[in-house]
Amino acid sequence: MKEPEGGIVSAVSPESLAERAGIVPGDTIVSIDGHVLRDAVDYQFYAAEPEITAHFRKIDGRDDLVVFEKDPDEDLGLSFGQATWDGVNICNNNCFFCFLKGLPKGLRKPLYLKDDDYRLSFLHGNFVTLTNLDEDDWKRLAEQRLSPLNISVHATDLNLRRHLLGNPQAPDIVTQLERLKNLGLRVHTQIVLTPGVNDGDFLKQSLSDLTSLYPTVETISVVPVGASPRLESWSKERDGIELIPPERDFCRSLIKLVSSFQRRCEETHGQSVVQCADEYYLVAGRRVPSARKYDGFPQYENGIGMVRTLLEDWYKLRRRLRSKPTTAYSGKTIAIACGTLIGPVLSRILTEFTAETGIHASLHPIKNTLFGNRVNVSGLLGGADFVSALQGTAADLVLLPRTSLDYFGEHFLDSMSIAEVEALIGAPLAFATSLSEVFEALEIGPIAPKPASATNGAFWSQSLMEVPNEGIWKQE
Repeated sequence: MKEPEGGIVSAVSPESLAERAGIVPGDTIVSIDGHVLRDAVDYQFYAAEPEITAHFRKIDGRDDLVVFEKDPDEDLGLSFGQATWDGVNICNNNCFFCFLKGLPKGLRKPLYLKDDDYRLSFLHGNFVTLTNLDEDDWKRLAEQRLSPLNISVHATDLNLRRHLLGNPQAPDIVTQLERLKNLGLRVHTQIVLTPGVNDGDFLKQSLSDLTSLYPTVETISVVPVGASPRLESWSKERDGIELIPPERDFCRSLIKLVSSFQRRCEETHGQSVVQCADEYYLVAGRRVPSARKYDGFPQYENGIGMVRTLLEDWYKLRRRLRSKPTTAYSGKTIAIACGTLIGPVLSRILTEFTAETGIHASLHPIKNTLFGNRVNVSGLLGGADFVSALQGTAADLVLLPRTSLDYFGEHFLDSMSIAEVEALIGAPLAFATSLSEVFEALEIGPIAPKPASATNGAFWSQSLMEVPNEGIWKQE
């Protein structure tokens, strides 16, 4: 890591303390009360006092000390173009299923950044492995109480986990989780499941070890390994491991196993704790669980509960439409694009949607040419895929998934902009994650996408992630 030099201010909120103090974009905040700031976490932590002295280096090179008197939780009003100012902790693992290894060439450089930084886990929900922590990191976790973290476990058996991570020096994750428990910190965990490698008895052991650490381990998600043709080939050639896609019987067996752990956790803790990715239920032909099974949807961005959320949103909208019928949009035509995985579910919903509203909705499940057909979720479709499938579509409005855009809501994974895709499709575009948002787009017209609420590691933006002014520091 480089020596920290503070953070360059990218924006100053109107009427904020910082604006009244004369701080402008381009200034650098170097330290607070003598603590040199390494990142946005330091900024939030040391600024949470009723009186602080902040050292700024002005855009013209002058140094300025500013004393702020405020409520402890009052924000200064600064935003930053990067979350970390002393660099990013890079992953020291070599996983055979690493999705980044399957990225096609020619995408933007930030897409290939193989970060494994616990600070980004705290700030943005990225999943990290904890294999690169040193004692200074542990001291900081204890001091600043960075919680919750999102942790990739994959297996609790030490030898198997080292094999999965391609890292013979990886520490014992159970010991690390127990250390986090002693610090009073909380985590959400994931197991990326590769059939024939970390399933079966290994999976049972992992689930048993992790559920025994509740409430430190608040949730455990089991998600399928994702593989582009390039990654499948690389994994087979290097490790002799075939990245098998989940099949119906495998998914049904997995759901049965997870359900047994859910029942035990519900009896003991009143929470499900263990959850399956939506993909397993769809491939198995099983109904997704009820909303209460998702413990508040903390792993939504990891593909856990998205289908249930979509269904619940539709049921709520349907009740509203029936209580206050309208024919204002009858005869309107819309085209909705999505990944092939969610296609059958959306098709059933849209049949009811048309019956309730009179809106003619056509569905376009799109095969992924950027990563290959096996990658079937809406959020990993490129702009060119949408153009190829929808060019010349005659519709009053074309709806695309918001998850296919970057954090800022500006670009698709293949770098195409919204304006470029809209011009090539030849119809007005709107972005949505639910049927109520689709209906809203018809009512008031397309609205420019807002920055996402979380990234969960989806770090494809032109620069490193912008940090919002508020909601970063979570005091326990």
